[in-house]
This record gives sequence, structure tokens and C-alpha cells, in this order.
Amino acid sequence: MKVRQVISETPPSFLAHLKEYTFIEKKPLRFCAERLASLVRTLELTNIEDYQPLREVATFATLVATYEKGFLLILEPFESDTAEVPNPVLHFTCLDAAIAIKPVFERFSSVIITSGTISPLEMYPKMLDFTTVVQESYSMTLARRSFLPMIVTRGSDQASISTSFQVRNEPSVVRNYGNLLTEFAKITPDGMVVFFPSYLYMESIISMWQGMGILDEVWKYKLILVETPDAQETSLALETYRTACCNGRGAVLLCVARGKVSEGIDFDHQYGRTVLSIGVPFQYTESRILKARLEFLRETYRIRENDFLSFDAMRHAAQCLGRVLRGKDDYGIMVLADRRYQKKRSQLPKWINQALLEADANLSTDMAVSSAKKFLRDMAQPFHARDQEGISTWSPADLKKHQEEADQDRITELREQINGAGMTRYAGIEDPQASQGAYDDDDTEIAMMELDGM
Repeated sequence: MKVRQVISETPPSFLAHLKEYTFIEKKPLRFCAERLASLVRTLELTNIEDYQPLREVATFATLVATYEKGFLLILEPFESDTAEVPNPVLHFTCLDAAIAIKPVFERFSSVIITSGTISPLEMYPKMLDFTTVVQESYSMTLARRSFLPMIVTRGSDQASISTSFQVRNEPSVVRNYGNLLTEFAKITPDGMVVFFPSYLYMESIISMWQGMGILDEVWKYKLILVETPDAQETSLALETYRTACCNGRGAVLLCVARGKVSEGIDFDHQYGRTVLSIGVPFQYTESRILKARLEFLRETYRIRENDFLSFDAMRHAAQCLGRVLRGKDDYGIMVLADRRYQKKRSQLPKWINQALLEADANLSTDMAVSSAKKFLRDMAQPFHARDQEGISTWSPADLKKHQEEADQDRITELREQINGAGMTRYAGIEDPQASQGAYDDDDTEIAMMELDGM
């Protein structure tokens, strides 16, 4: 921990150095977590929270002594790139996702993996190291077009919008994103959720919006709440957001694509009528942990860096979009605000990609608002409860039709069996008169009676 440069080590290398300095063998380390748990039970300790740091060290020791491959230790002497005072941070990161699911594949002969957002499907067998028997992506069965996906590539001034590092902080881009937020805040009933690629970018763009007067304009129409890394603050913001959506005030929740809100919270019905994804949520590519994982995937599973980064970003974008549609009677608008989504739309889940019309795949802010207004007017029309079942539920008429088709198939099958049996017997009998009796055996009679009964 006294080094002044970044060090990356595999578990075997780390254990070799550990033995050199402390004379601790690998074998006792493997049972650290188990022995600590046994000691806690024996001593009947009640204030377990006080021993949390010790439990983390014991868990780390067990993991580093158990796995030789798929893990990496990264020691950073400084907390950040700009820090000058050493404050070392030790990362123990898992690079191989297949380790977690391997026990499942070993224990069960049939495993079904399902999700509403995993796409493209081809990436998962590579990453998790398994071979698929059946692999399929299904579309949604809806009685009406209850969600409107759209890609906004430019602002009202026709300037391209994107959160790529080259242009993300340009005043024109920030202003166009602010205008997009303001326009949708005007027309969206109740709740609206906005996702940013990172906390750092969200903080900077909110600061710039404040200086441009955009937040004051949004405030006229809706309450503004912000997700933070602090769990308690975020919980309070969510509670206030839901209250504002229920009492008619409406609210805008500004959050991060990889935060708590993007994966664990549902914004059904009035809690989310519009989801606005500002930019493509790529990971921070300068992260040493990410670089190590990309190198591992390339060497172990032959997955290229760009393929994984793009797949990961679109998976998180789909997670964000899926927050607003939580049932057949729900509806919402999904806005992907970045020109790069045009090239990546094929990586969206099938149910979103099929609903994304060509006319909605390259819009300006004004065009997107116009399309959204028309969609909301259509959704405001009366809709009977029985129509919400969509096409996945059979009526009595559908069931009767299915039974008739099944009976017809059975009749056809029996006729083929009878004809086939008759021809076989005739071919094996020299006396034509004897062949007449070939149709009178028990099997044929039963088949004929079953056919007559139908």
C-alpha cells in the first residue's frame, strides 16, 4: 500500500507477494469468511454491524484464495487523477460474469434466461460461456400502440445534439437539450423521468441550465427533483416525486442511467408518462477496471472492445426506456436524444425497435413535440377495459375455432393411417378376395368408428 504507481495483479501473484511479506499461506485464507461466521455464531454476537469492516476483509481473503482466474486486483495510490496526497484504494474486481452463473448451469439440465431488455441476444452466450438451444426475441402483444419511441437527433435550430466528449459541453448542445426538456415538460401529464450518462455530466449540465434560465422555465410547469449518490436523499426525492405526480402538480426527476432509479424503480401510469434519455450511457472508458475487463473479454471470449461498450450502453438505455411501460393498460413516450442512436437502433430490444417508425427515427425537437402531442391525444380517447387484453387472450370463439382445427387435423391423420394400413396389407396378400378382410381387423374398425364419431 506504500507504492506510488498503479499496480495490477492476478490473485496468484498477490498471494505470492503476501506470503513473501507475511508468511500467510493460501489454504487458511480460503476459510476466513466461514470461520468468522462460525465465531460470530459461537460468541452469539448481536452488534454484527460493528464487525462489517472485518467481514469485508474476510470475504476478500476467501475470494482471492478461491479464484485464480477471472479476478484482478488493482491498487491505485491516489483517490483521483488530480489528488496529490496518497490515499491508496484497493479494487478487487470480477472480470468474468460466467463465474456467477456457472453453478446454475452445473446444477440444472434446463435453464431459461428471460428479460424485457437484454439485447442483442448473441452477446450473452459469449459472455456467460454457454451454448443456446433455443434463442428467440418476441414482440409485444398490445391492443393499441401504447408507447411511442422516437430518436431526436437535432434541436429546433437544426444543430445536432449528442453527449460525445467533443461536443457535450458546447452551449448550443446544452441549450438544445434544455429546450427539449422544457417542451416535453409542457406537454407531458404528471411525471417525467430524465436520464443522464453520469452524475458528473448531470451536475455540469444542470449548472449550465441554471445560468441559461432553463430550469426556471421548467419550474413553471413541473417540480424538479434530482437523484444523488446518497441513498437517503434519493429516497426522499422519489417520495416527493410520487406525491407531486399524484396531486396533479407533476414533476421532473433528473437521474443517472446507471444509478438506483434506472434499474430498481418502476414509473407506471402517472408516475412516468415520458422518459427522456439524454445521450448514450457509455461507461467511463478511462476506468482501469473497465480497461481490465475489456482486455479479459478480448483475450478469453474474443469479444471486441467496441462491441461490448456499445452493447452495454444500449442495454442500459433499454433499461431506462422500460421504466415507463409496466403493463398493457399503461402508456408512455420514450425519447432517445442523441444523433448516435440512429446507427445503434438495431441493438435495441425487438419490442422497442419494431415500434420505432422510420418517420420517428430522425426528428428535431419541434417534430418530436408534435408527434408526442398527437400520441397523447390518441391515448386520451376512451378505451374499454376488455380491449386492454390485447391479442394474447383467447375468447370463447377463438377457443372453439382452435378445437375445430385440431379435430380436422386428427381426421386427416386418421384417414392417412387407414389408407396406409390398407395399401400395406394389399401389397402383402396374393388373393384379392382375402385382401377384403384386411380392412375388417380390430385396429381398422376402431379407427373407422373414431372417424365417424368426429
